Amino acid sequence: MQIYTCAARVGSYAWQLKAPEATLKDAKGNVVGRHFAGPTWQSSDGSSVVGEALNTSPSPDAGAIPWLVLRAKAHGGMGSMATVEFVVRTRTEGGIAPGSGCDAAHAGSDIRIPYRAVYLFFRHP
Repeated sequence: MQIYTCAARVGSYAWQLKAPEATLKDAKGNVVGRHFAGPTWQSSDGSSVVGEALNTSPSPDAGAIPWLVLRAKAHGGMGSMATVEFVVRTRTEGGIAPGSGCDAAHAGSDIRIPYRAVYLFFRHP
């Protein structure tokens, strides 16, 4: 899910990204971790990587969140995420904020929008 919060902007209201909330699965569909605010990716072994965006590209699918390249800015634990240097989000489906429904009556409320993506993790040798 992409979690958005309805927030005031100059003269209006708009949905702003609060955090992702996703289960990470491998190519066989096995759960291998989770993705949450930071943005952070945490492996089932407890290790994690926090990224910072380097590049954003629009998805070829107009109804999907952008593709991203992120650089690791912090690590936690000694497992599989400990040597990740870059994370790439590609092949996104869905996840964009609604174009309506955010107004003074809904200020501070959250909405969860489903999405799918492929995350690629590039490790330091």
